[in-house]
Formats: sequence, structure tokens, C-alpha cells
Amino acid sequence: MKFSPWPAVLLIIAGAAYFVPQADPSAGRFGSGFDSSGSAATPTLRDPLSPATRDLFSKSRPATVQIEQLGPSENGGVQGGLGTGFLISGDGQVMTAYHVVDGAQLIRVKTLSGQVYRARVTAFDNAADVALLKIDTRSALPFLPLASREAKIGEGVLAIGNSGGDFLQARVGRLLRLGARAGQADFPQNTFEMSAPLAPGDSGGPILNASGEVMGVVSYVRVNDEGKTLTSYAVPVEESGKLVQALEAGEKRDVPAIGLRFDGQHDGLTSPSGGVVAEVVAGSPAAAAGLRGSSYDSQDQLSQLGDTITAVDGIRTRSSNDVIFEIRRRQVGDTVKLTLSRKAQSREVSVPLVAKGSINYNQ
Repeated sequence: MKFSPWPAVLLIIAGAAYFVPQADPSAGRFGSGFDSSGSAATPTLRDPLSPATRDLFSKSRPATVQIEQLGPSENGGVQGGLGTGFLISGDGQVMTAYHVVDGAQLIRVKTLSGQVYRARVTAFDNAADVALLKIDTRSALPFLPLASREAKIGEGVLAIGNSGGDFLQARVGRLLRLGARAGQADFPQNTFEMSAPLAPGDSGGPILNASGEVMGVVSYVRVNDEGKTLTSYAVPVEESGKLVQALEAGEKRDVPAIGLRFDGQHDGLTSPSGGVVAEVVAGSPAAAAGLRGSSYDSQDQLSQLGDTITAVDGIRTRSSNDVIFEIRRRQVGDTVKLTLSRKAQSREVSVPLVAKGSINYNQ
């Protein structure tokens, strides 16, 4: 689970949005924002369901699934998580949030009836945080239709998810805003903002309109300092939309990256201000270009800050978010010129952009 450095609120995303970390027996308890029992600190909030909403929930629930994934952790072990997904075809196509399955070595899909399938990723759009999975089934499965019309502010929404230890339960709210921007470059942009009280485990689940069509895929939430959900966000999906068409065509769209981890503690506080490099991933384009991360003494105390990136292609960057935003405006295969401040000296380096998935951040 990744936390924003924003002081007033926290934007929570897992792997770059929002699922429940599950402890691997050999790796110990994983994640933050969870109590010692492993349940989510953010409580599951429920609104009473009207008869019409309960009927919609009962009809839609069999086409939703729980997703469990296992993948490598940053310390070389194994970590896992639970998310949500939903079937969009009778032959086993499952849509979910990309961050729920990003980097997974094993993906298991569990249906309402208790059947468990192994799944594989067939398409994804990292920037949009949406992915398609495929499970092999011998019989037709129930599925949900995607939206055939544009969403409207104020309409009621039904989410189905796995937060708070629940299994495929309902959460209701209203659509508050269209085209919401996250404010962080590594979160999906132009999302639905909703009042539905979503929490860890709901990522990748469907947002349904009153007709039972999926309008969006749950991506991330905004919470206060006490962990209470303020607003939740979903990536819009439409049956005839370009995103859905690209996924159904099997496209795999990754975001550009160069292989850096940033120092949130000193981010934007240096002189000159910029994105402070905490670590350069070995074997990455950033490493080949000679960028430097922070260094530490024998007592593991910080002895020297890493490079501070103050501009990308001449565009001033005052924080790591600015750096990521500028990089993600470009395409895999492009080359960017970074302006660095190192020990009060300015220098420039050129770095090629590669697909983020090609960089081993977990080594």
C-alpha cells in the first residue's frame, strides 16, 4: 500500500492503487494500515439497501469475483493481496484494476459459488489502471454488461467488493464528479469521484448503475488521517470506449519509466527544490546514465542525499510528482534530458524511457 505525501489527506493506492495485503507465511505480516489480526483498519461502511438496489445486487453478485495474487516483495520475499474483479463475458474474461495483478506470479479467481480458477493477464493499460484476465472454464459463466451510456452526476452507484473481511458484499453511494484528477502522477486520471465507502479489497470491483451496467472499475480512495473514507474513485469504462476496445484486442500498454525510487522525506525541500532520488534500480536506464541515489554510513545513517532532478527536457520539476508527471507525458522509447543537482553542481544527462514492467524493482 502506497501513501501520498499530502499533509491534509492520504491517497491510498496499492501497487499503484488499492487492495488488501495478505501476509505470506514465510514472509511475515505485510503492509500498513492494518491491525494485528490482519483486518483492514478502515471499517467497512454499509448503507441500507433499498429493495431495488438489493435486487440489483443479488442479480449482479454472481458475476463478480475475489482475486488473490502472489508476487515478489521488495525484500526478496513473497507478498500477496486480495482484490475484486468481474466477468465481462461468459467464456471467462475478467476485468479488474491493473494494480491488483501487477507483478503477480500467481493469480487465483474465486467465484460466488466457491469455484477457484487460475487466471492469466491478457491485456492491460497501466496508466488507466485496468486489466483483463482470462480463466479457463468449460461452462458459460454469468457476466456483467459494460455501460452503453454516459454516466450522470448524482446518479446512484452500487459497488461490490471484498473489503473489511467481507466476500463480495455491496457498498452504495452517488456519483459526485466526472473527470476527477488524482493530483498524483502515478494515479489514474479522469476518474469518477463517488461517495461509496470503499476500502482495501474493493479495488478492481465494478461500479454499477441502476440498469446493472458497469460504469467503472474501482481504483483508489481518499481518506483522512483516521483512515475514514472521504471519497472513492473509479476508472470509467464503456462498451464502445477506446480503453475497452484496446483491452479486448489484447493490447498491453505500460507506462514509461527509468528506474528510480524517490525520497519522500526530502521531496521538494532541497535547494534547488526537486525530486530527490533515494535509490537507482540496478540495470535500469537511470543506472546506465549514472544517476545516484542517497548514500548511508556504517550505522545506516544518511550521509549524502541522492541527485535532485530539477527539470525534465527543460521543464522545471519541483517535486518527484512533477518528475513522474513529465516522464509519463512521454512514450516508451523516447529519450528525456534530466537536469540534476548533485553536491550543489548542476549537470544534464539523457535517459531512454522503457516500459516500467521491464525494470526489476524487486531485486
